[in-house]
Amino acid sequence: MSSFTKGLKKVEVALKWDPSPIGTPPHDLDIVAAAYTSDDPGSAPAYVVHFDSRSPDGTITLNRDSTTGQGFGFDEVMTLELERLSSSYARVVVGIAIQQGERATVFGAVANTAVRIREGYTDLAQNDFSEVADSTAAVIAEFARDDSGEWAFREVLRGFDSDPASFAAAMGRAH
Repeated sequence: MSSFTKGLKKVEVALKWDPSPIGTPPHDLDIVAAAYTSDDPGSAPAYVVHFDSRSPDGTITLNRDSTTGQGFGFDEVMTLELERLSSSYARVVVGIAIQQGERATVFGAVANTAVRIREGYTDLAQNDFSEVADSTAAVIAEFARDDSGEWAFREVLRGFDSDPASFAAAMGRAH
């Protein structure tokens, strides 16, 4: 699974899922983005944006954060203003993590999950996590700046079996 789109400016990542059945703990899925510097695009992220945060310069923002999946359509939305991101950043990796309670929850146990990545009205990618149904987190996209300064998109789907904090630390490492 790899599609390339170049010259991106402002991208939206949207996530949806159905609420958990009555009487069971709510499922809480989160969009996570990690920015990597030009000096070392394959090591630890310079910063991570997730629930209740945004990038230091305001270019990556979680606009809506759902903790239950209640609502219509896409309940959680993150905006990446790539054209405004400092030239010191060469790569942004985006993933989805499931907040873990007493028992590990995997994508296959959450009803009607879907993620959509788009620029304007153009869908760049959509996925339902069926290929990583046994995972607790997944990388879904990578944005990289080329030598001319343009941002390119590569669709990725790589599952992880880790808690959200460990996932955020490892999501951008080469696989």
